[in-house]
Amino acid sequence: MITFSFMSLFVILFVGYLWWSDVSSAVSTLKEERKFLIKKGQTAESIGQELYKQGFIKSPLAFKIYIQVKGLSDKIPSGEYLISPSYKLSEVVTKLLKGPVEIWVTIPEGLRLKEIVERLIDALEIPDAKAFEFRSEFFTFAEDKEGYLFPDTYLFPKDIRPKEIVSIMEANFERKVDQQMRLDIAKQGKTLHQVVILASIIERETKTEQEKPIVAGLLLARLREGFFLQTDAVLQYGLANEECHKVEYICTNWWPKITRSHYTDLKGPYNVYKYQGLPPTPICSPGLSSIKAVVYPEETDYRYYIHDKNGKIHFAKTLKEHNENVARYLK
Repeated sequence: MITFSFMSLFVILFVGYLWWSDVSSAVSTLKEERKFLIKKGQTAESIGQELYKQGFIKSPLAFKIYIQVKGLSDKIPSGEYLISPSYKLSEVVTKLLKGPVEIWVTIPEGLRLKEIVERLIDALEIPDAKAFEFRSEFFTFAEDKEGYLFPDTYLFPKDIRPKEIVSIMEANFERKVDQQMRLDIAKQGKTLHQVVILASIIERETKTEQEKPIVAGLLLARLREGFFLQTDAVLQYGLANEECHKVEYICTNWWPKITRSHYTDLKGPYNVYKYQGLPPTPICSPGLSSIKAVVYPEETDYRYYIHDKNGKIHFAKTLKEHNENVARYLK
């Protein structure tokens, strides 16, 4: 009985060894590396399935077992890799753990250029010794493109240069703001620059998608009727320009808190409490929904709005109603 059990165990181990030797070996002898993409949030199990489907490994089960035994399930970064079908299973995993040749970089809506460049430096893991050069090159090519570098998730090579980044993000903007939108902007007697400026304000001033077209209609009405815009986000942009004006200086807060004194003391066209019309430039990179809100606004009788301490928006048609909202929700 003992001998039989020993023989059974031996057979099982031997068969397992043969299976593992086979499934952990290379798929082929082809040395050429091919691209393999891991999406953000992709699970280890689905990575194994894709490696198998694309001919990089022999068994998704073997991949799953290997990384679980090694404790690597949550240690594989997303991005694009170069892998050869001549790699053994262990070599494929080692390649993945070294990190991708191209990585996902997310630039959220509502960032100004000087915030965008810091996101890029962090995501691309630019060392401190090269960060100053990276910033300087970025601003050389992006200096007049505030608002036109489209916020999105990009797949960038690790060694990409700032000039290429600016070109890719600007080209994305050109694609997203399509021909129909441009025709509609022209029919309305607006310019694309005016739309982007106001969209950037909408991006910073609103908190939900639903309120964007209403606020856009409200601000457009204020502009038509000769009101001051009176939007704090524009003041914040102007104030940060004064306080964080050097490229080499890493500002800790590009959106400083506005106090009552800023409404009168801040000089220049970004004080939209003292100067009528739009500011001279966008104040951030708006997303597509903010741009569409300006192109296709909701007509409204509202002329004022505030957000309460919980972020809920409250509209008013008259200054009296607005002051009542301020007293009710902010004091």
